[in-house]
Amino acid sequence: MELELELIASGYGLVEGPRTDADGALWFTDIRGGTVNRRDPDGTIEIVLSDRPNIGGLALHADGGLIMSGPTVARLHPAAEGRDGNVEVLLERDGVKSFNDLHTDAAGRVYVGAIRADISDLRAEPDPPGEAYRIELDGSVTELYGGVGVSNGIGFSTDGATLYHVDSTSRGLWVHDVDAAGNLSNRRHIGKAAFERGIPDGMCVDSDSNLWVAHVGGRRVVKLDRNGDQLDEIAVPASWVTSCAFGGADYGDLYIVSADNRDDESLGGCIWRCRPGVTGHPTPLARVG
Repeated sequence: MELELELIASGYGLVEGPRTDADGALWFTDIRGGTVNRRDPDGTIEIVLSDRPNIGGLALHADGGLIMSGPTVARLHPAAEGRDGNVEVLLERDGVKSFNDLHTDAAGRVYVGAIRADISDLRAEPDPPGEAYRIELDGSVTELYGGVGVSNGIGFSTDGATLYHVDSTSRGLWVHDVDAAGNLSNRRHIGKAAFERGIPDGMCVDSDSNLWVAHVGGRRVVKLDRNGDQLDEIAVPASWVTSCAFGGADYGDLYIVSADNRDDESLGGCIWRCRPGVTGHPTPLARVG
């Protein structure tokens, strides 16, 4: 599809973790800069947290603050003035280099993937592979499955019955059925044909349960159906297209983030906004801890 991309922010290192809130603000991370940032609807951008190495994924919390990845998965509690509160570690594991993208389910539990391998070469077979975890409402942690090479985007179908998990080095997504109790079954792999060059990264899901996956090395966001077959694509002027998220008043805006800009390399990591003609839905708020 041919769309006009509106550049709304630039000058970052490696933008990840886009999330929108009920006020229309866009939250995002900068892995290289180690920051959590908030862009208000008027275009004002604020650094909410700094000095967080390897930060990737974000989830907003129902009680304020947020959940963030990095060397650990942690909750940033809101301070009295609403900014920069205390950081509480929720998940850490020996040997994990970083936790990456994360997502919440309808109950507010947090799903996150761990990276154990050296990822300097994303085409190499990861050794050792990582795993996926779920942080429960009471703060306990469940290991869901292993065999994840380089963990990236996580999302759910609109009915919450299917879990999607991007594994970059597998060139596709691991998929599981999820029952009402949160048990996973029917593991399968989809999407590999769409990523013969480059690798998949972050993702989001629209209201039709189609998948929108950022394509590092592909200069695009790929639209896949729930079986992983390509339906369409959005060309993006970046080699490292890292993630995407729906937002806006009607959730018809798609925010696309990157680590570069091929039109002007001086701009660094960027954020674009477009209208792909479909809508997303609000990401459930985290309720863990």
